[in-house]
Amino acid sequence: MAFDIEMIKEVYKNLPAKVEAARKLVGKPLTLSEKILYSHLHAEQKPAAFERGKSYVDFTPDRVAMQDATAQMALLQFMQAGRPKVAVPSTVHCDHLITAKNGAAEDLAFANKESKEVYDFLGSVSNKYGIGFWKPGAGIIHQVVLENYAFPGGMMIGTDSHTVNAGGLGMVAIGVGGADACDVMAGLAWELKFPKLIGVKLTGKLNGWTAPKDVILKVAGILTVKGGTGAIVEYFGEGATSMSCTGKGTICNMGAEIGATTSTFGYDASMARYLKATGRADVAELADTVKEHLTGDSEVYANPEKYFDQVIEIDLSTLEPHVNGPFSPDLATPISKLKEEATKNGWPLKISVGLLGSCTNSSYEDISRAVSLAKQVSSKNLKAKAEYLINPGSEQIRFTIKRDGFLDVFDQIGAKVFTNACGPCIGMWDRMGAEKQEKNTIIHSFNRNFAKRADGNPNTYAFVASPEIVTAMAIAGDLTFNPLTDTLVNEKGETVKLDPPSGDELPTKGFAVEDAGYQAPAADGSSVNVSVSPTSDRLQLLDPFSAWEGIDLKGLKLLIKAKGKCTTDHISMAGPWLKYRGHLDNISNNMLIGAVNFFNEKTDNVKNQLSGAYESVPKVQRQYKAQNMGSIVVGDENYGEGSSREHAAMEPRHLGVRAVLVKSFARIHETNLKKQGMLALTFNDKADYEKVKEDDSIDIIGLTAFAPNTPLTLVLTHADGSKDEIKANHTYNQQQIEWFKAGGALNIIRASIKA
Repeated sequence: MAFDIEMIKEVYKNLPAKVEAARKLVGKPLTLSEKILYSHLHAEQKPAAFERGKSYVDFTPDRVAMQDATAQMALLQFMQAGRPKVAVPSTVHCDHLITAKNGAAEDLAFANKESKEVYDFLGSVSNKYGIGFWKPGAGIIHQVVLENYAFPGGMMIGTDSHTVNAGGLGMVAIGVGGADACDVMAGLAWELKFPKLIGVKLTGKLNGWTAPKDVILKVAGILTVKGGTGAIVEYFGEGATSMSCTGKGTICNMGAEIGATTSTFGYDASMARYLKATGRADVAELADTVKEHLTGDSEVYANPEKYFDQVIEIDLSTLEPHVNGPFSPDLATPISKLKEEATKNGWPLKISVGLLGSCTNSSYEDISRAVSLAKQVSSKNLKAKAEYLINPGSEQIRFTIKRDGFLDVFDQIGAKVFTNACGPCIGMWDRMGAEKQEKNTIIHSFNRNFAKRADGNPNTYAFVASPEIVTAMAIAGDLTFNPLTDTLVNEKGETVKLDPPSGDELPTKGFAVEDAGYQAPAADGSSVNVSVSPTSDRLQLLDPFSAWEGIDLKGLKLLIKAKGKCTTDHISMAGPWLKYRGHLDNISNNMLIGAVNFFNEKTDNVKNQLSGAYESVPKVQRQYKAQNMGSIVVGDENYGEGSSREHAAMEPRHLGVRAVLVKSFARIHETNLKKQGMLALTFNDKADYEKVKEDDSIDIIGLTAFAPNTPLTLVLTHADGSKDEIKANHTYNQQQIEWFKAGGALNIIRASIKA
């Protein structure tokens, strides 16, 4: 029986009536996204024909998922809320804190020792508050959620931007910060600006070398890293139904790279097959009884331009494999053009490592298709030219592929199998020689390829592709190799060509596992003790942030004017810093150390207005805080792109930054700033970015009358005494303004529960 089956039964029992009511309210046929959104309105939310991209709406998600790096801060916040148990089904997954270095057994043993304190904390908090706990080695959160918790028509939030992976099983699954998760676990409404809708019509059928990954690589090239911001991407058409459930998950997963709120597919036979294969035939049977409500109305898909804000059409029959990168997941190149682009741009042509896995591509189907290529190394007398590394998605996947002989095949080509965890995808890769910062190329089936992300080396050119293309190019060791057309010379000097990949959507013998790694919580956790040592450097209990003083903010120092791309990786790096995710003060020492200073084009090097010296960003900010001086961060377009990590908002808040002023925000980061009581502002005129000078002191005027849709005024006082006055916009509604006034949303939660 599936987890939380009674909750799923309740969702499906109420779904038909809620969808019909929404259809009458809106007065037109509904997309799948709208059906799920309207059927999950909070009880106190007044139903209306909400305006896409403008209306703030309160929802009631069905469940919450957290990975270990973000769960620490989410649960430290939840502990302050005063509830004895979570209000909705919730889980914690230990997948981020395991360094990939020597192989699964050794790396997992090291992680269990190195992070024992954190794992013990997460396990005990989960046990106390009724949260399901997935131990280290159990698998990557999004693969485990797809295998165990996702269900068609459901709504979930998760403290990771790739929560959207569950859209492959027909959910509206959205990445959030820990404060949002805390709200929902505390039984409060979850607020979201009603998304715009982008429809992607898929025609034809995938064939040959083309994989589901190529669909999203193509879409990323069309929409760019910000083109999906504030929108749900809904896939439909014959091409969608012809694809596997896990293939759909891959597409939804990487929708985070276009800034999409989430992505989803309608319920179909592939989802039913997957549910049954993963031990959830009961969910499939329930879904079948309401299946017409688990996909968009037929009129919508017949005339998508009438119902979506934007429509993209892709013919899968003619879609080429793509390779995206380097340094940005939206730099899309069809395989037939890759040689030309690589040569023209001077990208290193020798591939040093191919990496398979991550939450995006670690399903049984992904690995079986990669194995079909790995088998050809011996059958065609080849030798793999690049190192090959694998992260299975879950213990269930690992156990099954071991049973089916896949790991033996990988072993024959010299592959190294890491723990069932994120590993290199999130920078947890202790790569030998990376410290030399040599120029090199890697290719992987991950989702992100920002500079330094995988191995910390800014000169590693990382390219994103399907598992099939990754495997073929690792065999060739050459970025210019096109497996569709090119040949290789084998160990006997013969010219050979790789056969197209093949594989099984699901294991023919079924999935198998001995110990999936799940720990159920205590039925009554009231006697469970959660302790945090006051001398710990990994965990730190939180103190509430102070409330707004009730006056305009004046004399703020410019901390940094960030130039160009500034992702949450730049604001709060992962890698070795992950171990401090539960200790706000310690991890604040990485605040903005990856951001490029506009004035000298250096990282972690800003002018200290107290001394005139150039120092590390956190060091300068700590000096401002010691002098009780507030500061402001200025940024460029799509500021806060990437991971959902709320540390990128909490660290500036903790160290005394009062406002972030940018050309535009990524959705999750803007919300995280608001939740922590920060001012998230955008230039009314983007050209005003140029007016900000290095020695500026800045006043924010209008806070005493802070109101929705009313811009604030910023006065920039330059070193020579001259001033510039500019307008700054914001998207705060009245409730979010109250968060600012209270010093953060959690302060309001705490007060309401105590009351």
